[in-house]
Amino acid sequence: MKRLLFLLLLLSTVTGAMAKHRKVKVSTPYGTMIILLYDQTPLHRKNFVKLVKQHFYDSLLFHRVINKFMIQGGDPESKHAQPGAMLGNGENGYTVPAEFQLDLYHRKGVLAAARDDNPARASSGCQFYIVQGKVWTDAELDKLEQTRLGGRKIPVDQREIYKTIGGTPQLDQSYTVFGQVIKGLDVIDKIAAVKTDGNDRPLQDVPMKMKLIRKWGVF
Repeated sequence: MKRLLFLLLLLSTVTGAMAKHRKVKVSTPYGTMIILLYDQTPLHRKNFVKLVKQHFYDSLLFHRVINKFMIQGGDPESKHAQPGAMLGNGENGYTVPAEFQLDLYHRKGVLAAARDDNPARASSGCQFYIVQGKVWTDAELDKLEQTRLGGRKIPVDQREIYKTIGGTPQLDQSYTVFGQVIKGLDVIDKIAAVKTDGNDRPLQDVPMKMKLIRKWGVF
């Protein structure tokens, strides 16, 4: 009996941990990325997990690519889109409330939610971007604090990341960051380097496929 109770307790603990720590495998023609979804942004994590389980993102494109900035995907209209068609306006019918966290910022490799220009800064229910960004100097960050950030100081630890690993600090606290690429950072660079048209759409489609993964296998 005691052994049974111990096993049930262990199962409950493991299940709870796996429910919090979701990882997503993103497959592309340029390689595979593994993304860890943050616990600090539960609304975005839950929504993203739901869409991945529904295979919503399979065959969608990275439809907007800007080198040294980011790669964006998740527009449902990008599936089977005609070559040259302008993309980026497709949605899935709802938004997700913003979940800004001071310790979640736009370092290279983060997953963040795209959005339109709404006052509440609510996120798109499906569109996202992955940051490539650039490496910044102290002088550039000082200027950014005085202009785009309205005098807000970038924390010292984050400043060091922007000076070494890079990112897009101009987006901090304006778009919800809810995950991080923990494997496959080079894939971001490869996709960001593709040739694009005047609307930043890759000339050759970059489709994606996603699935949830965990230590014990795929589900």
